[in-house]
Amino acid sequence: MKTLIIIPSRMSATRLPGKPLLKINGLSIISHVSKKAEEANIGDVIVATEDQEIIDDVKRNGFNAILTSNKHKTGTDRIHEALEKSNIKDVDFIMNLQGDEPAIDIQDIVRLNDKMLQNPSNIGTLAAIIKENKSLNNENIVKVITENALEENNFPKGISFLRKSERIDNIYHHIGVYCYSKESLEKFVQLNQSKNEIENRLEQLRALDNNIDINISLAKSSPIGVDTEEDYLALKKIMEYKN
Repeated sequence: MKTLIIIPSRMSATRLPGKPLLKINGLSIISHVSKKAEEANIGDVIVATEDQEIIDDVKRNGFNAILTSNKHKTGTDRIHEALEKSNIKDVDFIMNLQGDEPAIDIQDIVRLNDKMLQNPSNIGTLAAIIKENKSLNNENIVKVITENALEENNFPKGISFLRKSERIDNIYHHIGVYCYSKESLEKFVQLNQSKNEIENRLEQLRALDNNIDINISLAKSSPIGVDTEEDYLALKKIMEYKN
């Protein structure tokens, strides 16, 4: 079984424009993510972007990139175009890594891929234990409710994804890494955006609204994503200190 990792990335993020090329330890954020993806050693790695600057940076650092349309509404549409343009044959699974999470745990990527190989699932994703109850009402932290308690060795279905919640059982911090079976990705991009998806600004609800199951793998922790200047400076400090 063959997995291809595709990392969607673009310069025009609303809260922090140009963030893929911000540097930590002398390497751009997008190249840090590419490096982590290659170190996971589960398959080829491609960055999918509408920006030539990102292509140039990624290739200069020894990674692969494909130029995609600037008309995509979602990262999933972008990875699908990159898959079609890649000419990589016999792909069974496509892993979508977020281009703004340079601190993603390599073992979490490997474990999600292993679970997809071992279980016939449409889509797999990651979630971590919520450490603080105040996160439940933080709309910037996406939550997932699972059908059973999430453990290291199980792969339960996600029942719902939401931004705010009062409940405290079987609810976890969703991490936006997805692994699609090729058929599920093809099906997903043909579907119209659902009402739920648009209202909640959560693309994964399109899958659930169309009876495409999403299974959840337990991640070690929630990586710091880079959405704001503060996030970037905090993560830069941690990664440069570790270095």
